[in-house]
Amino acid sequence: MKIFMGNRAGTAPAARDTGAARAHVRELLRECRRHGPAEVFDRRAERCRIRTVAVVVPYYAPHVGGAESYAARIAHAVADDPMLRAVVITTNLTGGRTEVGGEGDVLIVRLGSWARVSNTPVSPLWPLQVRRWLRRLDVDIVNAHAPVPGLGDVAVAVSGRRPTVVTYHAGSMIKGRPCHDRLLGWYERYFLPRMFSRASALVAVSPTSLASGRPGTIEITPGVDVERFTPGPAASTRPRTIVYVGRMDRTSSWKGVEVLLRGFTALADMPEVGLKLVGGGDALPDHLSLARQLGIGDRVEFTGELAGDALVAAMQRAAVLVLPSLTEAECHPMTLIEAMACGTPVVGSDVGGIPYVMTPGVTGLLVPPGDADALAATCRRLLYDGALADRLGAAGRRRAVERYAWPALTERYVQLFRSLLPAAPASRQGRA
Repeated sequence: MKIFMGNRAGTAPAARDTGAARAHVRELLRECRRHGPAEVFDRRAERCRIRTVAVVVPYYAPHVGGAESYAARIAHAVADDPMLRAVVITTNLTGGRTEVGGEGDVLIVRLGSWARVSNTPVSPLWPLQVRRWLRRLDVDIVNAHAPVPGLGDVAVAVSGRRPTVVTYHAGSMIKGRPCHDRLLGWYERYFLPRMFSRASALVAVSPTSLASGRPGTIEITPGVDVERFTPGPAASTRPRTIVYVGRMDRTSSWKGVEVLLRGFTALADMPEVGLKLVGGGDALPDHLSLARQLGIGDRVEFTGELAGDALVAAMQRAAVLVLPSLTEAECHPMTLIEAMACGTPVVGSDVGGIPYVMTPGVTGLLVPPGDADALAATCRRLLYDGALADRLGAAGRRRAVERYAWPALTERYVQLFRSLLPAAPASRQGRA
């Protein structure tokens, strides 16, 4: 509670302040007579108490990904609010033990995971563990992020009477793998709507999110740090390098890296053009082998995962950034937004959330998903037409600043959390 002394210049000092103080005392005495001094004190202390928001996400830094970055931005925005406190509940991908650490003012609890199903960490202990940590950390609001089934569903199920905000990151997760698709189809049809209905507020990160279109859903897209991702040289003056940034796991074959490699063979008549693949995953050996089979191994650079200044530099130096995704699972690609913020021309498949991020012909170019020839032809066009590349790069930067700068987006979350907190909450004894 802050106490301010003194008066503003030009006001009548003593009379005004004394009158306000007497009115406040009279109100306080009336409350004490009606409810008793102890209850009045508890109510007023409760109004001033710092509230805790738990951001629950299956993966978190140092693991690299769009949902991880999105959740981190929310957590740090909450921590920056003087009346809120942020904790992150996530998974420990290196073992079955729970680890607790910190990142600035954000406490991070990493729950042990016993195995992975597809790309999803799992543990039978999570229901008990999440419930215990929500109590131990005195959590007021749960913000569950659900790019995949698992931890987010558990957090909503055990949240008790706490308000819950569900942020859903994915379009349909059906990926053309029959065994997995049957399970995912069952989850999306029967279980996911139940989780949505339990939420106090539902946030879709894109019009293609499965949460989009439901009554009362709020859309808050991912954003970009426009102070960090800044324009490099004019696109037409950059080294002639095509760049891909993203996961390269076998379970993420829908990212279309194989299509990109096959399309790149059509640029054999442009030996000065290189292809840079930025990211990690268990499919890296497969892609390296395919590049050699196609005869382009000496023109393809595999950098591994990049972060911080190295990632920014890779995007600032790219002549073209490509996202050749194949399915609706590409809900809202942060990679494209970051590249646009760097003034880099972008090419993406006409699928999922990609058409909502860029305006075709204005801030980027679209190609049919899975069409390697069309992808190569579009990249060739940008590499030859410097004026077009520069125009798309400049327009992309403007779009990133106007629509995707983080501060305005995270402020919407802070306001949403505040709106779900009653002025004088009931006793916590009834919480699960």
